[in-house]
Amino acid sequence: MSAPGGAGVMITFAGSGDAFGSGGRYQACIHLSAGDGADPVLLDCGASSLSALRRLGLDPGEIAAVFVSHLHGDHFGGLPFLILDGQFSHRLRPLAVAGPPGIARRLTETMECLFPGSSAVSRRFRLDVTELPPGAPRTVAGVEVTGWEVDHPSGAPALALRLGLGGKVIAYTGDTAWTDMLLAVADGADLLIAEAYRMDNAVPFHLRHADLAARRHLLNSARIVLTHMGPDVLSRPGEVLFETARDGLVLEI
Repeated sequence: MSAPGGAGVMITFAGSGDAFGSGGRYQACIHLSAGDGADPVLLDCGASSLSALRRLGLDPGEIAAVFVSHLHGDHFGGLPFLILDGQFSHRLRPLAVAGPPGIARRLTETMECLFPGSSAVSRRFRLDVTELPPGAPRTVAGVEVTGWEVDHPSGAPALALRLGLGGKVIAYTGDTAWTDMLLAVADGADLLIAEAYRMDNAVPFHLRHADLAARRHLLNSARIVLTHMGPDVLSRPGEVLFETARDGLVLEI
């Protein structure tokens, strides 16, 4: 997958934490802004995302699309709040949501669970939900996106994502145990954003720092940044062999 345009991308980690707020961090919410003037997009939208965005002065109303890796609350649970915020702030521009097969039904169910009646109200803006079959490239809000199915049960296929925007390619593992599929996701990317939930001890369906370190020579991406770090990774910074994210970190590629 090549990336459209050629103006570069600013990546802001509004939320870089795990599901449980380890280190006082917000849940997964990565803000991507291409230098070609296109509206920004999000990689994942955890339940704390509105607070995380506003803390950094990032306007939720400007977001054109949200690309969701999987349907756990710390990656997906902020969508009802983002949609309702658009409704009450008189948003007019369309909002696209793209994620695993099943996301349309789960989004409706989640909105009804949290705010009964909210999924069916009339809005001034169009909400477009796209389901991403694994391996099939799509263009959503001007962004080229491909998802690969990975190993992380969430009631629907979990995806690693590869986005092309601003002339750059950004790869994202989401949450997953190690799978060789990640080599294809990372191949030739300008940036790989990788989960590193634990240092060495195995935990089902999650990546460890050890998994990535052992395969660094195989991960063909120009740059690797770790996110979604649990307490043992955060407590051992001197042992980490990669760049690490934190809430508020801004990168330009």
